[in-house]
Amino acid sequence: MKNEVSLSNNKIKKHAAYISLFVGIGMFLAKTIAYLLTNSSAVFSDAIESVVHVAATTMALVSIIYSAKPPDRKFLYGYGNIEYFSAGFEGLLIIIAAVTIIYYSIMDIIVGQQIRSIDIGAIIVSAAGVVNLFLGFYLIKKGKKVNSIALIADGKHVLTDSYTSFGVIVGLILVAITGYTILDPIFALFVASNIIFTGVKLMKDSFSGLMNLTDQTLLNRITSILIKSKKDYWIDIHHLKFWKSAEKVYLEFHLTLPYYFSIENAHNEEKYAEDLLLNEIEITNLSIHMDYCGPGLCKYCSYSDCDKRFEQFTNPLEWNTSKMVAGPVADRYK
Repeated sequence: MKNEVSLSNNKIKKHAAYISLFVGIGMFLAKTIAYLLTNSSAVFSDAIESVVHVAATTMALVSIIYSAKPPDRKFLYGYGNIEYFSAGFEGLLIIIAAVTIIYYSIMDIIVGQQIRSIDIGAIIVSAAGVVNLFLGFYLIKKGKKVNSIALIADGKHVLTDSYTSFGVIVGLILVAITGYTILDPIFALFVASNIIFTGVKLMKDSFSGLMNLTDQTLLNRITSILIKSKKDYWIDIHHLKFWKSAEKVYLEFHLTLPYYFSIENAHNEEKYAEDLLLNEIEITNLSIHMDYCGPGLCKYCSYSDCDKRFEQFTNPLEWNTSKMVAGPVADRYK
């Protein structure tokens, strides 16, 4: 079942990436024609953004294909982290594009320019902006569905491309109304500033993924499931942690059980916890380390059927996220 879901998600990611690539190539050709017709700095900046889109989408597609490879002896945890590299690469390309736009815009302000065929250029750029608006929302939606940072990054980039196009249209209209051609490179500078923010954000998200920044929402979901379904002889859960690689989630924690439980009992509890979590969350790998209780934990244990107590249950434990990611109960309550 897990493999079927993984294959389905990978198919969705590939399909969305191919759509993004082919649309990106079409947008690049359209904007290049618009630039050649208008000689506009703002349209040039929009065309440069499309170049980045094509290059970044190609990288995203490669990363999606590569991340689908199963784990092997070389990469025991698989290839999923390549999607974070893809998002970072896309962010870097966006920043390079922004710097290029800034340079040529400043040169146009200093040297001056002649703009022509504004009406035709505005129509082409408007159409490209609308297409990219729908494509961007589509990619983000699919990326969130399959938990693909590469698709989400591409979608955010495409949305930025769309907003860029709408900004370019405003600039062209103002030039047509006022006759001041200097407004065109000034608008291109504003476009570049907006692009830089997107690039920095993508690189930050990429860095967070590579550094295994904790997803607090997912952490709270995991702990709430365990708290809601805990058994009275589950004395303590501690050292809970997880990390993500693309859509894959690797979870581990320590579970403290009565010391007289058999290996079979412990295995059954592990299976129960695994089924519990897998019914709610798509976890690729779950590892539970079994700890056994000692005399010092009796006062924290609410297991009423225990006939091997050294002292009475007097200190109820509050199970919450912060305590479950911390150390054993015996250390927390020293």
